[in-house]
Amino acid sequence: MEKITKIDTVDQYNKLRGMTTLHPLITVIDLAKAQPIPAQTFNFGVYAIYLKDLKCGEIRYGRNNYDYQEGTLVFTAPGQIIRVEPKVTTFEPKGWALLFHPDLIKGTALGRHIQDYSFFSYDVNEALHLSDKERQLVIDCFTKIEYELEQTIDKHSRTLIATNLELFLNYCTRFYDRQFITRDHAHRGILERFEALLNDYFTSPKPQTNGLPTVAFCAAELNLSANYFGDLIKKETGQTALEYIQRKLIDIAKERVFDASLSISQIAYQLGFKYPQHFTRLFKQQVGQTPNDYRGVN
Repeated sequence: MEKITKIDTVDQYNKLRGMTTLHPLITVIDLAKAQPIPAQTFNFGVYAIYLKDLKCGEIRYGRNNYDYQEGTLVFTAPGQIIRVEPKVTTFEPKGWALLFHPDLIKGTALGRHIQDYSFFSYDVNEALHLSDKERQLVIDCFTKIEYELEQTIDKHSRTLIATNLELFLNYCTRFYDRQFITRDHAHRGILERFEALLNDYFTSPKPQTNGLPTVAFCAAELNLSANYFGDLIKKETGQTALEYIQRKLIDIAKERVFDASLSISQIAYQLGFKYPQHFTRLFKQQVGQTPNDYRGVN
């Protein structure tokens, strides 16, 4: 079984890269000045952000080459497993790394809504591709944080660092919104495949054996991370992925309600509900009537 190296502190990572620790909870590293990492698997206990400088075509997004040459950002959250393979020529140390411990943002505005930055749970093949101007702005953010780390730690340090970090993440949110639009070719067909997946699921025996389809299940079937899939569906439809699943479920339920040979309980079990009353509750929330009332009126 392969050994997994646990990185629980910023200092551990700095030592691994031959860098000096300027602050115990955050580090910014110019990878051109750092020691390369031997091939191994890591379990990070910190947030990590990598700006990798790549040449177009060296890394592929699904079946498509990256369409931005200037760089790409990869985000990982605490608890994620990462495999580093530096022998691959495309991963020669070049770019930047920013790592911070969750304790850095405890009690700050950023700490209260860090979960809103869903891209920390995206897969690597869902990385953020940057234009030249975006890349320069990212480096400027890194430089400002690095500058603060070089100052003597005082009562203002934590606030200034967290504020600059939040500004950087807000820019990344904007860049991802842009990417959902500009990378339409990579996303094309996802919505249609999602619809077909739900149609196939509800016309199969799967609901009775596996229950209701979850967002995570649908994302996995479409080879996407749950967060990336959810954000993509929200951008495309204005609905959350769960709302989309529920709308589809109710559409199918409306048709089956008119089959007089089926009881409401049978319909509920066919659709994957464990308890019929949960089906009745959702139906009333969505339609404004119970299934029995809907059946009687129409």
